[in-house]
Parts: sequence; C-alpha cells; structure tokens
Amino acid sequence: MTTSPTVLITGANRGIGLEYVRQYAQEGNTVYAAVRDIAQAVELQALAAKHSHIHVLALDIADLTAIQALARQLSEISIDILISNAGVYPPSRLGQTDPQAWLQAFQVNTLTTYYLAEAFLPHMQRSRQAKLIAMTSKMGSMSDNGSGGEYIYRSTKTALNMVVKSLSLDLQPFNIAVAALHPGWVRTDMGGPNGLIDTKTSVAGLRKVIAGLDQAQSGEFIAYDGKQVPW
Repeated sequence: MTTSPTVLITGANRGIGLEYVRQYAQEGNTVYAAVRDIAQAVELQALAAKHSHIHVLALDIADLTAIQALARQLSEISIDILISNAGVYPPSRLGQTDPQAWLQAFQVNTLTTYYLAEAFLPHMQRSRQAKLIAMTSKMGSMSDNGSGGEYIYRSTKTALNMVVKSLSLDLQPFNIAVAALHPGWVRTDMGGPNGLIDTKTSVAGLRKVIAGLDQAQSGEFIAYDGKQVPW
C-alpha cells in the first residue's frame, strides 16, 4: 500500500501555486501551502476550509530567517515533494531596468530555491525518495532567447537553472531528485491573458513529470509536457 506524498508549495495563493494545492489536495495529499500574506489569500483559505489536509502557512520567501523559522516550525514532518514556486516578474528592457527590482528578483526567483533546499534538507531526508522542484521558465533558456529584452526575469531564471543543476549533484547522496520545470505559457496574473494553456492543464502535466522524476532525470530542465528544454 502506497502512501500519498506530503507536499510543501511556496507562492500558493494564486495561479500555478494555487492549482498545485488544489490538485494535490483533491487526491488526498497533505499539503503545506506557504504564502506571504494569509489574509490576502482568500481563495486558498476557502480551499483549505474544504480540505482538512491543507495547512496554510505564512512565509515571506525573500526573508532567509523566515525560511529557517518555517523549517523549525515543521521540524517533525517528512516532505516528499518541495515545490519552489514563488516568483516575481519585474518588466525590463534596454535602458529601462530598476537595479533594486533586479536585486529583489534574484532574491525571490533564484536564491530562495537554494535556501529552501538547505533549510528543508532534514525534512526531505526523511522521505524515501524526495523531490525538489524549482519552477523556472523557458525564458531562462540561453538557446531559446530569440527576442532579447526582459533582462531581469531572464537572468534570474537562468541563474536558478544553475542552482538546480548544482543541487541535483549535491543532493544525489540523499536520493533527492531535483528538476527545473517550465510550466508553459499559462494564463495567470504573471503570464497574462494571452497564455496558451490554463493552470489546470499546466499543473496536470507538471504533476505527471514530478511523479515520474527519478535520479536518472535529476538536474534536467523539463517542460510541463515532458519535453526537454534546452539550457
């Protein structure tokens, strides 16, 4: 008899993060849904009211001490799937970049995945085969950049991909598989109304990729449809 995995998801208040919570909870998984402002996460709270196994947690993902505090708060649990999903997308183009926004984007989009891995390593070690997932983007692909611009978002996701690659090697001795996943162009607040797919389609595909992820695929850049994305 297999047990349902315990999942920790950041940026769980809307879009892809919220849909992850919804789909994992519907299958009876224990879900720890982390958001910066619980009071603002109205839809998530409504979902949690319907599922007793959804636990809504406050976490400012840009605050290292907050990540460490949450790890201590959850010190007794085992985490099977950790999804680093929270992200920001400050607009930027040549001649119009905000240096402070760039630094903040690196903090949120890049550094937090590493610090989540570091803080929650003991929790993942308790799992028989834990999986660490970083939500990245094809916009972080060097090979796929044919339009330029978006300096802030692109550079932070490219850097995240390198963090994922290093983590996949460093966490291999603990049998923790790591992957950078591209959700597709999704209709969300970040992706905009012209996205090609909805969150339900994206997350269903992402969960299929996560379910099949093992050490042989650890460190890879994979799209929601299972296809490899060029670095």
